[in-house]
Amino acid sequence: MNYEKRTFEFPEIKGLSKEQLALHISLYEGYVTNVNTLMSQMNNLAKSGDEFEYSITELRRRLGFEWNGMRLHEIYFGELEGGSKVLLADTKLFEALAKQYGSFSNWLEIFSKLTARGPGWAILNYDPITKHFLHTWVAEHEIGQLATLPAIIAIDHWEHAYLVDYKPSEKANYVQAYLSALNWETVSARFDKAVA
Repeated sequence: MNYEKRTFEFPEIKGLSKEQLALHISLYEGYVTNVNTLMSQMNNLAKSGDEFEYSITELRRRLGFEWNGMRLHEIYFGELEGGSKVLLADTKLFEALAKQYGSFSNWLEIFSKLTARGPGWAILNYDPITKHFLHTWVAEHEIGQLATLPAIIAIDHWEHAYLVDYKPSEKANYVQAYLSALNWETVSARFDKAVA
């Protein structure tokens, strides 16, 4: 089985140029290609017997990085499709964030400051067991992921996501531009699926 590269339709996005988005999409497409390559290599080596057991193990380790890079980018780009839309106050997501953080604006302020020096991802996860949101920092795609927890929002903080439009010292401006461009209908639907 081969994974297909998704295509994304973006409107004009204030703060994120078409050049930046095109560069970023090409990187995402590389993750899809690498997932397919790794799967093919592992399957071929598995037919060769025990002599390639160590090689297969290393390919499996690499698969976590490439796979999560593929899926996180699909979340990231999917949040931008359809243009910027506000999160309505009568949605489950708005109500749940306001309940946990006192208000939606309190949560947004906290989440927009979730950053770290260097590359990684800021993720809003939701734990359906405790009915609690968690802010996580995923450093290397596969390091820092919380197993089984759905990602509600994923913001790419790797420099490739903003370096065409912003200097590294302007990462906060990029984050604000990204959050302003979110299609909250998409994000809210993702949360509804997580709590269903």
